[in-house]
Amino acid sequence: MKKKKIVVTNRVFPETRALLEAHAQLVVNQDETPWSPERLHEHCRDAFGLMAFMTDSIDADFLAACPQLRVIGAALKGYDNIDVEACTRAGVTVTIVPDLLTVPTAELAIGLMLSLGRNILGGDTAIRKGGFAGWRPTLYGAGLDGATVGILGFGLVGQAIAERLVPFRCRILAADAATQSEGDSSHIAFADMESVIAEADWLVLALPLTDATKHIIGRAAIARMKPGSRIVNPARGSLVDEAAIADALETGHLAGYAADVFECEDWARDGRPGEIEPRLLGNAARTVLTPHIGSAVVDVRRNIELSAARGIIDVLAGRAPAHAVNTPAGTLLEVIEDVEPAPYKNISGGR
Repeated sequence: MKKKKIVVTNRVFPETRALLEAHAQLVVNQDETPWSPERLHEHCRDAFGLMAFMTDSIDADFLAACPQLRVIGAALKGYDNIDVEACTRAGVTVTIVPDLLTVPTAELAIGLMLSLGRNILGGDTAIRKGGFAGWRPTLYGAGLDGATVGILGFGLVGQAIAERLVPFRCRILAADAATQSEGDSSHIAFADMESVIAEADWLVLALPLTDATKHIIGRAAIARMKPGSRIVNPARGSLVDEAAIADALETGHLAGYAADVFECEDWARDGRPGEIEPRLLGNAARTVLTPHIGSAVVDVRRNIELSAARGIIDVLAGRAPAHAVNTPAGTLLEVIEDVEPAPYKNISGGR
């Protein structure tokens, strides 16, 4: 029997290819540059499965052009670039990777805070220019010890960030409608979003991107923040209005902004900008910007891919995948939704 076609839209580890090739005919993008929408349509029009990444936008028009598609294994935790309702109507199961990105994203958030507050990038640049002759009274910044850190969104990532801030003896305020009713813990106080924004020395974003959270940090929210406060965004670019951030940095109302994500990356958003706000790029003294490396840990990325691949293979085999976010009508998942998928050997050796 001819194997079904699976399309992988970005370069992946050899272990991921080997796992999928044992079950399917594979087409893989071998380059670092994402395919254009037209090329993606061309590859997927007769595909059964798709391993999707953040660079892909899946909507109703795409699905209509790919009538044989039955599963999208997203190598993602947040899946705002996939129209899940349209997938459900089209009979396409969508799986995600809900847990492997949590720890590395939280680690990077702490790294961004330290780099921004302690002027680490500015110091590195000063050294590399040459002529270092010893200590000078320059590059004074802000530490974390005893600071008030506000975290917007207290899911797995927000909780992991808070846990890693405890040794810094921070006062941690968290805002999340789903968890704030649970009361205070020994080192975390829950408050409404307005209070967290107003009291934070550091505001860390750990929210998904939805219609309700788009530009949740805009001019009005920034105006309520303390003068000299800082914002760290390891979540989604469009949670902030980058132009408003740039304005506040120029006036000095914000002392700094660190981000691993940018508005131009939110492919499914109508009217997204085509580039990072130029004034952020030009303000090296008050920004730390990294190229979406929150999960860029070798073992983590390998296991993310393998998890997405296993979801695709489960659907190929008629099993219910472990991390489906929808149940398309007329699929086997309606019948076997509670069945545990068959175990797999983790060929990466990681978790």
